Amino acid sequence: MEHADDVLVVLCAFPDGETARQIGTLLVERQLAACVNLVANVESIYRWKGVVENAAEVVAWIKTTRSRYPEVEAAVRAAHPYEVPEILALPTEAGFAGYLGWVRDAVGG
Repeated sequence: MEHADDVLVVLCAFPDGETARQIGTLLVERQLAACVNLVANVESIYRWKGVVENAAEVVAWIKTTRSRYPEVEAAVRAAHPYEVPEILALPTEAGFAGYLGWVRDAVGG
């Protein structure tokens, strides 16, 4: 188990699988993310403009590094259809050294 404070997991919700797939592919192709996992059939309950809403969404788990995060955020914001997309970077406390190394190599740092 290796300390992994430079590796982030970025969560992002999308309105549908096709949008999530397109943006996830873009992130991997641009080497901004090592891997993007798509979790379908997520039900989201939230308050938007004073009204409680309910929507089916797809959540992406985007694996990247702290140094690439600003580019990940910019790319998602540019392509995302939501006015205020969910983009949350979660720190990684520890992980398998081989996987962490692969993430770093895949995004160039």
